[in-house]
Amino acid sequence: MRRKESFTAAPASTVAPPAPRIERPALRVVSNLSPVTRDRALVPGQGRGTLVPVRRRGGMLVTLGNWWVLHKRLALRLITLLVAATLAIGGYVLREDLGEGLGLVGALMNGQMADVGFSIASIEINGLSLTREADVAHALGIEAGSSSLGFDIAAARLRVEEIPSVDEATIRKVYPDSLVVSITEKEPMARWRIDGATMLIDGSGSPIAPASVENGDLPLVIGEGAGDDALAMINLVNRYPDLTFDLAALNRVADRRWDLIFYSGLRVQLPETGVVDALSRLNDYQLEHQVLQRDLDLIDMRVAQYVAVRPTVREEEDDSQ
Repeated sequence: MRRKESFTAAPASTVAPPAPRIERPALRVVSNLSPVTRDRALVPGQGRGTLVPVRRRGGMLVTLGNWWVLHKRLALRLITLLVAATLAIGGYVLREDLGEGLGLVGALMNGQMADVGFSIASIEINGLSLTREADVAHALGIEAGSSSLGFDIAAARLRVEEIPSVDEATIRKVYPDSLVVSITEKEPMARWRIDGATMLIDGSGSPIAPASVENGDLPLVIGEGAGDDALAMINLVNRYPDLTFDLAALNRVADRRWDLIFYSGLRVQLPETGVVDALSRLNDYQLEHQVLQRDLDLIDMRVAQYVAVRPTVREEEDDSQ
């Protein structure tokens, strides 16, 4: 019910105009409501309060959808792994067929590139002194009709660096049809004569190239095992410049000790141990007595603190006797 209030108007000269009237709706009593359960819902148009069962969504598709939402990242990883494993197994089973197919495609592509002007026509090789051009060309592995586009520079560089005299190599393509090969060779430290052949050796004693007349200024070592210890012995002898004059070779004996051989025919036998002390004493004898210029063919220093010498026997002396 609405409650109405009335006011008596006052004379205009003495009473202010009334404030706007505010009407509030009266409260209405509502009958008791029945709660709607999860299995029932109101159906419009079938009377107030009519309840019917509610359909529920379910089944395999709904379950899979919920699982996909919750585990999407894991599912993607599993699918990726499955695809990768399938491709790997398939590639292993068909590896021979795939290899033949790729080889055929590569050959066709090389042939086509060669036909349009990308065939390797010239090779420039720089830095050769000890290395033969034929060895470098063989290591490059270039055949007639090889294409510069398909030429594997990295593999060719490794093959060139396997040449004993080559320390480093760089290969550069100059399109459309040229290669530039730059060689850095190993530095020979000595000549090693063994079994009738003379080879140049590097600091580690490994043979790098055949020796020639141009390498005659390098020290000469002779004998089995001489290459391995050559650098250490050469450096030791060079500490005594008076002993290197007229020195022809260093001879390794039984891979245990060294002999000094001079152009005069003199041989100095050094001990197996105490080589530094023996060379120091020999240097003193040379400075004081010029023992290396004496008419001797053997100086034996194999026993510490003792020196044995053998004079040179001349043919005239043999005849007179």
